[in-house]
Amino acid sequence: MDLKGTGGIGINNMTALVSAFARAYQCRNCSPPVFADPVAERMLTKDEYDAIAHHMSQGIRFFAPGFEGSPEEALRLIMDRQLAPSVLARSAFCERAINHAVHAGCRQIVLYACGYDTFSLRTDNPALAVFELDRPDMIADRQKRIAAAGLHPVCRVQSIGCDLSRPSWKEKLPEAGLDEKRLSFGSLLGISYYLTKEAFADLLRTIAGIACEGSSVCFDYPLREEGAEARRTRQLAAAAGEEMKAKYAPGELEAMLHEAGFAVKEHLNAAAAAEAFFQEYNLRHPGHGMNAPEGVGYCLAVRKRQDER
Repeated sequence: MDLKGTGGIGINNMTALVSAFARAYQCRNCSPPVFADPVAERMLTKDEYDAIAHHMSQGIRFFAPGFEGSPEEALRLIMDRQLAPSVLARSAFCERAINHAVHAGCRQIVLYACGYDTFSLRTDNPALAVFELDRPDMIADRQKRIAAAGLHPVCRVQSIGCDLSRPSWKEKLPEAGLDEKRLSFGSLLGISYYLTKEAFADLLRTIAGIACEGSSVCFDYPLREEGAEARRTRQLAAAAGEEMKAKYAPGELEAMLHEAGFAVKEHLNAAAAAEAFFQEYNLRHPGHGMNAPEGVGYCLAVRKRQDER
């Protein structure tokens, strides 16, 4: 399935746009949704939304050979079985963790590779400082879309264009106002797939160097034993020019975190994520049930105290 010709959308932003589409589609078509993101659709133009919907429905044979039905039914099946579950599960997992961190006194949220994440546009907490990091071209496009949609965050937002594969990004956070002596929460959703293991380990160590004890990081990651959905996701990413570079065993990932200075607080597999985030939705939508994708793990870790390292 070739995604490179989808309505003139830039290849480098395709994964982020499809993620925004998945959140927007769910919010538009499912009540209540697994993850409520009423702002996601405003990050897309109508032409982009329609182009992604059309292209996905036309690719139904890739997802479900032998399917018979309308384009709308094809799109709903693709969303239920392939595109939405991974995006919604990680978003719900991360935002639950953010809410817990804020309740515990954290006021600094760092979104690494933020893409078209809408947390800063949805939160009603003016006490939060949200730092959004991504490639300079992505940050510029993100800000353009926010302005075009007339969106105005109530929290303090600092947008930082940088390359997370280079350690120099680390200096930009304090320059933007991050207080390294105060609690912070780092979201790394979707990042581990596109970095080598060495690069991801380096990123965790760098974050540990600017996060005080008690600060948190949250991310999803690909398991060595992938399911059919994870395999198709990997193929879709390659078709969009964003090849995935690593897979992990849970113990391997926990050892990497420990070496970087973090202790695992919560670690979910597909079954646990399905129970936590899809159970109520599936009861209300028996004809369109969803499950967390096999082959993906979800991890929340906390910066250890000095005497624990």
